[in-house]
Amino acid sequence: MTADYATAGGSQALGEDLEQYRRELTAYCYRMLGSVFDAEDAVQEAMVRGWRGIEGFEGRSAMRSWLYRIATNVCLDMLRSRQRRARPMDMGPSRAAGSFTGATLPDHVWLQPVPDAKVLPESGDPAELAEAKESVRLAFVAALQYLPPRQRAVLILRDVLRWQASEVAGLLETSVASVNSALQRARATMAAREADEPVPEVVSAGQQALLTRYVDAFERYDITYLVSLLHEDAVMTMPPFDFWLRGPAEMGKFFTGPGGKCRGSRLVATEANGCAAFGCYNPDGRGGYVPWCLQVIEVSGGRITGHHNFVDTGLFGLFGLPPRLA
Repeated sequence: MTADYATAGGSQALGEDLEQYRRELTAYCYRMLGSVFDAEDAVQEAMVRGWRGIEGFEGRSAMRSWLYRIATNVCLDMLRSRQRRARPMDMGPSRAAGSFTGATLPDHVWLQPVPDAKVLPESGDPAELAEAKESVRLAFVAALQYLPPRQRAVLILRDVLRWQASEVAGLLETSVASVNSALQRARATMAAREADEPVPEVVSAGQQALLTRYVDAFERYDITYLVSLLHEDAVMTMPPFDFWLRGPAEMGKFFTGPGGKCRGSRLVATEANGCAAFGCYNPDGRGGYVPWCLQVIEVSGGRITGHHNFVDTGLFGLFGLPPRLA
């Protein structure tokens, strides 16, 4: 250990110094990898490498950048053997509700949601918090996955975390000119990918009222009223099902057709990707409710624009949602 950590209690102090960066490193690795589980693994590996490599650490004031260097290398290593994670909209055109077959793709194909509590600051300036939410929204993270890994790191470090070009060059062991060139290419790709994407708004009092109406309509399974809350270009996705819908009419048909198993469900509120989210519990036939999917609800202009259903009950524990409702 360095002299700062070679005293009695040094191990505990080192652990505390490393741990204070876990949340922001998880956010960084999630943007890089598109998976909250992979991000947590990457951060844990970075922490272990940091602990083992503390003798090479040259100053506590630079610990943050030192850990980001380690985390970046971990993510780049992981990305060498993995394909890009995506949303259903990235796989092909929308379908008609009646064409649903139940076909799925493997979990590693899909972009995953992330709990706000794991990646967003606990407090701070409202404008900065809104910006942080913007940087973890599903469409933004999905667009990042189209960038080559090093371009991805450059764009996140420069445009999201506001690092100087010289700092990024030092982290990636390259030149400032190379960083600026990579950033220019990455920005062009992101602009093309996000050109037609509606940007979810930070939940206001008015939007909270809309979400309350949505929960009421969903739990009563009043699909006519629920559809009235949707934007005309609203989309619905259901990973791992290789299928997505656009527009209130098709979504209404799905809810009353193949999606009818959600009749009588209950919703428990949480937050994901800077948006309102709900754990959806279906009736178990014995008077209780069991996990079915995690819903991420995107709102813009007073209407629901995105209804994303992640059919993965393994997410419930990650979000602190109960394993069953009485």
